[in-house]
Amino acid sequence: MNIQKQIATELHLEEIQIKCVADLFAEDATVPFIARYRKEKTGGLDEDQLRDIEDKLNYYQLLEDRKETILKSIEEQGKLTDELRDKIVNSTKLREIEDLYLPYKPKRKTRGTIAKAKGLEPLALLMINNPYYEGDFDAEIEKYINAEKGVNTPEEAVQGAKDIIAEMISEDADVREVVRNELIDHSTVASLKSKTPPKETEKKKDVYEVYHEFKIDITRIKPYQILALNRGEKEGFLKVSLGFTKEMLLTQITETYFKFSDSAFMELLNESVDDSFTRLIFPSIEREVRNHLTEIADTHAIGIFASNLRQLLLQPPMMNKIIMGIDPGFVSGSKIAIIDATGKYISGDTIYPHPPQRRSDEATRKILAFISKYGVEIIAIGNGTASRETEFLIAKIIKDNNLKCHYLIVNEAGASVYSASPVAKEEFPDLEASQRGNISIARRVLDPLAELVKIDAKSIGVGLYQHDVDQKNLRKNLDDVVDSCVNYVGVDVNTASSPLLTYVSGLNKRLAENIVKQRELNGKFKNRKEILSVAGIGAKSFEQSAGFLKIPNGENPLDNTFIHPESYEATEKLFEIVGASKNELERSSLAIKSYVDKYGSLKIADEIGIGEPTLLDIVENLLKPGRDPRDEMPKPILRSDVLKMEDLAEGMVLTGTVRNVVDFGAFVDIGVKQDGLLHISQIANKFVQNPLDLLNVGDILEVRVISIDIKKGRISLSMKAE
Repeated sequence: MNIQKQIATELHLEEIQIKCVADLFAEDATVPFIARYRKEKTGGLDEDQLRDIEDKLNYYQLLEDRKETILKSIEEQGKLTDELRDKIVNSTKLREIEDLYLPYKPKRKTRGTIAKAKGLEPLALLMINNPYYEGDFDAEIEKYINAEKGVNTPEEAVQGAKDIIAEMISEDADVREVVRNELIDHSTVASLKSKTPPKETEKKKDVYEVYHEFKIDITRIKPYQILALNRGEKEGFLKVSLGFTKEMLLTQITETYFKFSDSAFMELLNESVDDSFTRLIFPSIEREVRNHLTEIADTHAIGIFASNLRQLLLQPPMMNKIIMGIDPGFVSGSKIAIIDATGKYISGDTIYPHPPQRRSDEATRKILAFISKYGVEIIAIGNGTASRETEFLIAKIIKDNNLKCHYLIVNEAGASVYSASPVAKEEFPDLEASQRGNISIARRVLDPLAELVKIDAKSIGVGLYQHDVDQKNLRKNLDDVVDSCVNYVGVDVNTASSPLLTYVSGLNKRLAENIVKQRELNGKFKNRKEILSVAGIGAKSFEQSAGFLKIPNGENPLDNTFIHPESYEATEKLFEIVGASKNELERSSLAIKSYVDKYGSLKIADEIGIGEPTLLDIVENLLKPGRDPRDEMPKPILRSDVLKMEDLAEGMVLTGTVRNVVDFGAFVDIGVKQDGLLHISQIANKFVQNPLDLLNVGDILEVRVISIDIKKGRISLSMKAE
């Protein structure tokens, strides 16, 4: 099998592109590095295409390894025919080769193997291979009566033969494919309330009530419904089943397996088919079909989680601000932390403005003292317990004292995970875990990406059913997103934390820690070449990482761009050609852009000895040195006053921030205690297939309130024109 050709066909790419990417992966090149710095070799493939190729290469390598194992096993049994070998070798799916291997797979004790041990296989073959049999079948059966082997009656002999036939049918690859396709394409998925559910809570009743009498065509079931059914079944609240027309399936199995339409043994064969399907085929294929549905749902849910995570990580930083982070609470109080413009922890305290203590006057004095002493510009309030009560307090303080600072609500998901992590303990060894979470909340405003990389992505809380999907696949996809975001933005090698550096292309935890240690020991890196002196960083890791490690205000202005050191010589030639200086980048970049536009990028690229894509990237980076791509994203909404749910009215138009995007719409923070639901049907004046086509986490929207249910805490929103 030509794996590269197969992948090229599936992904609609050129075979040479697949070969180049495979070679680069073999050289330990990373996806971000290949996407940014090897465009000439790959034909400009982006990260998504490269990861698709990586997944396909891994899958087909696994497939080839499995083929080798199966072929060896069948050959050792002396049963490998040329036809079977060709079928296995030419298969492109793991499922296909497992079906082909099934008859030769070492088995545990079954009714079929027991019958064979009793010597009944010839009788079974007689029934299969002689549809026009005219002999004395009763006399034939008598030959197999053998008390020593456990066959005492003609009925036992016939039943044993039927057991063998049932097993042979169930192991036929074509039969399994027919049943599998029929169930995948034409069955229904149904669920009922379990007859013996566990002790229910009111919450669980509400969650699964919609599935107590549920039925839908398998082709119409939504991914979130699959995951909900799986969870309800796992927890014992639901019984899930597949619906199908059994008679039609039995007919299809008969027509697929037998080469004749009628037989002297048809009644017995039909009984074997029924038994084979009911006892052997359906339980196995049902698991496969349910697994197939789950894989689809997992892929979809993980894709939504990954998309939401990417948008969250790429929220624009609010740099150079003095920020107060508040982790709200009732009994244990609300923790306060002040960080400076670099994210350094300055001071903190605990206040008790809410029940049961109700020391709001004392809390107000402390907050005002912090704001005055440190010049706090932004107050970040965690969105957990007592969040809105704290918001009311802060809004009142700002209004009563005519303060210029503003506040915003911050998603605190994962803050408690961070506060108890080794990273947090290393950063703040003298602080209690409860005091670290509010620092994280403040830093999420200052630089979301730099802070959130310290937390297990699964704990950040922008997904749906994240605990129900394939955890290994989820982790890989989320790690890929973090990896992509960090390298898309780039990092300042002189300020980046070890966890942030770990995600840089070509680096790992050990190398990241070594960079931080050398920085602490010798001071800031003055140029990218000095990175080569870090313990453990060789030519390969430097090649993969250098372009993503930026040095603002260093010796070489190019070190604060995404221009790779391997392209510095070509860039210098550009400066020489236009008579410009790299020390005056703003003026020089405009001159270079004008020159390239005048004479053409292809001609100039050839003149300085690089590819056209690399030249265009160089020009782009010279025009925007040190650019942070997150600056193009909408800034978070800062508030100075609070809105209560009781203040809302139908028809009111508000500005909100998308907090989470799910299959059925998006949850939008409009500044009240409860996020509003923007249902998929209310996103636009047209049909919307997928909310992610139009919305992302962090988007700033103008929405209209269409209904309010204060008792249930529900707000419905719309973006549709009235």
